[in-house]
Amino acid sequence: MSIQWYPGHMHKADKEMAAALPDVDVVIEVIDARLPFSSSNPALDTRIGTLPRLRIMTRADLADPELTETWLTALADAGQTAIAIRTDDVDRVRRVPEQLRGLLPSNPDGWVAPRIGPRTVMVAGIPNVGKSTLINRLAGRTIAKTGNEPAVTKRQQTVPIGEGWVLRDTPGVMWPKVENPASGFRLAASGAIRDTAMDSGEVAAELLDYLRLAYPTLLCARYGDALPLHESVATLEAIGQSRGCLGGGGLVDFDRAGRLLLTEFRQGTLGRITLETPAMRDAELIETEARRARIEAKRLARRQSRRDRRRARSRQGHS
Repeated sequence: MSIQWYPGHMHKADKEMAAALPDVDVVIEVIDARLPFSSSNPALDTRIGTLPRLRIMTRADLADPELTETWLTALADAGQTAIAIRTDDVDRVRRVPEQLRGLLPSNPDGWVAPRIGPRTVMVAGIPNVGKSTLINRLAGRTIAKTGNEPAVTKRQQTVPIGEGWVLRDTPGVMWPKVENPASGFRLAASGAIRDTAMDSGEVAAELLDYLRLAYPTLLCARYGDALPLHESVATLEAIGQSRGCLGGGGLVDFDRAGRLLLTEFRQGTLGRITLETPAMRDAELIETEARRARIEAKRLARRQSRRDRRRARSRQGHS
């Protein structure tokens, strides 16, 4: 799948975030509870260094509740502070500033040094993970534009959120290249990537490869008990036929059927679904590292081949 990253905008946003970090006390990384691994930007690990970080898993009301608990446990076991928030959980959001204070460096007695002026928390995350909705909840008013598509936030803004904190928003920053193909499809399915940058039918078929095995009951409850689940293209074709996604000659328009399925997944119409587990993350990280090593080995082999050819030509020239 070809993914359009809009590198100019993303590079500018990354530079703005880097320039603001020296004045930041704590970072909130917003991730999607339906794909906590794929929606976390690995570039942040290098960028923010040792700054305290709170991971907020948004859209917990759309995610599988059992897997959300599994993810929270896995993150805690890795020494990462994380919470899950439903879209409408206003009371839980209001307790976030208190939790941020608990992340500030303190002495052995737990005493946090006072500071003149408010402390700053930066909100970061990839596009379309619910950053603006969270910011509006924290501020108690609408100050950030929201929308169910990526790249809605265009510039940084600073907002007081009470209890001695100001919040600095950043435009969504996507890393330049997604090395894990499975993460690329999940990001596309969730809406983190513009629909114009992908083939909806292809992404929907990939999504069905997972849903047919992980959530067959939800699929049949939505699209009928007779829904074929043996193969994703057949499943998508049956969905298209039942919903009237037809093109010329009465054949199924797979792009329309794919867009319908993706919309119903994103809105939660299919039910509460999570697209990845900690075990999947661990396996994919190993495969990604192995793929990176294979690519590097090929690069080094090509470089050595070029050197050998130059040496051979040089010897021929001196003979």
